[in-house]
Amino acid sequence: MQPVNHVKSSTIRTRIRDSAAQLTASERKIANAILADYPFTALESIQELAAKTGVSAPSITRFVSKIGCGGFQDLQRQLIAELKEGQRSPLDLMSSQKPVGHSEFLAEYVARLSAVMQEMTETVSQAQFDILAALLADPSRNIFLLGGRVSDSIASFLSIHLRQIRSGIYHISDNPEFWPEHVLRMRKKDVVLLFDFRRYQPSLCRLAETIAVNRGATVVVVTDKWMSPAARSADHIVALPIDAGTAWDTVAAAIALVEALIVRVSEADWSATQKRIKDWDGIRFAMPGYDQDSMNGEMDET
Repeated sequence: MQPVNHVKSSTIRTRIRDSAAQLTASERKIANAILADYPFTALESIQELAAKTGVSAPSITRFVSKIGCGGFQDLQRQLIAELKEGQRSPLDLMSSQKPVGHSEFLAEYVARLSAVMQEMTETVSQAQFDILAALLADPSRNIFLLGGRVSDSIASFLSIHLRQIRSGIYHISDNPEFWPEHVLRMRKKDVVLLFDFRRYQPSLCRLAETIAVNRGATVVVVTDKWMSPAARSADHIVALPIDAGTAWDTVAAAIALVEALIVRVSEADWSATQKRIKDWDGIRFAMPGYDQDSMNGEMDET
């Protein structure tokens, strides 16, 4: 059997999943334990991991080698590096950026984004996308959305469109004082979609854990390959590429994912979507102060 060819830049989580077909029954126990509380279980001692999984220390060493690490200590060093990578700021990233040529800055930057988009198609499977789209399109489920300090703008963008497609869409306030109202409204069948990218928002981790423990709603976390801490409480995790080689991480993949979801959800029941948009526009255009005839006249003059 040929060994898995691990890409150096891939995370330990990705390598474990890529190696799944080659793992023995004992090694699968180790993999499941690490992934269940990633990366913290693997940061325990090898003796603690052995006791937790019922697998011998030599078996753990063989597993670690199989996923491309030079020993258990090397595994832990790489995991610690992943944790640090997830906290890098634009100031940190500037020191290691790959300069964009200023003579053709826009064209070169767009080329980088194209590479990010291609990477997304390799890291987010069609099956994963289908599951997420089905959850958002299910009219029996309420959908709650929230993001971090910057990524909440993506949650807002998605919620604005989903509200025109279907009912039961709630963009959670960015003020944690109002979160209990939303949490108490959640039912087990509902969906909570959280966006959180590196320099993660600790409050989102606590919110996700609270929802998972107390409400049982389906938690979906859209994050990056270094994983928001909120992913520990998630039922579904979507890890997107964000590194464009500059001081600023890109949200291009997140926007592309969101736009694809908007289209897919709207088409899941187009007759219902069409009716809601017509009703929505009818009410919006009938609001006081909006004069359709006057607007048409102004447009004719231009």
